[in-house]
Amino acid sequence: MGILDADLTGPSIAKVFGLKERPSKSPTGRITPVLTRTGIKVMSINLVLDDPEMPVIWRGPIVNSVIRQLYWDVDWGSLHYLLVDLPPGTSDAPLTVLQSLPLDGVIVVSSPQELASMIVTKAVNMAKKMNAELLGLVENMSYLTCPHCGKSINVFGEPQGEKLAKQLDIPFLGSVPVDPTIARLSDHGQIEDYSASVFQTVADELRIRASQHAQQLMQGLPIAWSIQPSES
Repeated sequence: MGILDADLTGPSIAKVFGLKERPSKSPTGRITPVLTRTGIKVMSINLVLDDPEMPVIWRGPIVNSVIRQLYWDVDWGSLHYLLVDLPPGTSDAPLTVLQSLPLDGVIVVSSPQELASMIVTKAVNMAKKMNAELLGLVENMSYLTCPHCGKSINVFGEPQGEKLAKQLDIPFLGSVPVDPTIARLSDHGQIEDYSASVFQTVADELRIRASQHAQQLMQGLPIAWSIQPSES
């Protein structure tokens, strides 16, 4: 498993995993990603900056070049999955990833507000225009579970994820709640200690979608025939 933090201007992956070690170079001269406690390979711009709190003030061409380097110049080794974390919208970062990286699919993350739905719709339409496979939509911060009575509170309004997914004609992978535990563990760099059945449900649904897409790709591959010369 690997994670590429392609949100260059707002990188957060290294922080939530508690990573401070700088990437090293492999014997082949490529960059070796940093490992988390559970063995996830991570590459983020914050791991190579001298001061992680300094802003990254780069124009489009530099952003494009750095994202490509974070993928192609890194020795990812053998992975089952590589997740690429992107900023919202249709800026240079997602455009570069869609154009330059060999993606198997795109996961869209929304939230209940109509404003978020508008931005997500733009991103989905961008992915469709670039012929990217849309694996599905996840609604984040869909509700808050009351710690006293256990009822769901719609903090940001009625959930819209399933409805939005239908409108966009993409699979709905599920809804995840607002959980203060996530914020606390992220602040302490201990996100790997988090566990919740709702996230497992979303992950299982995503795994099924990714597997189905991989099978479709395999069915479309040409078959190589081996013809033995006949004996004369």
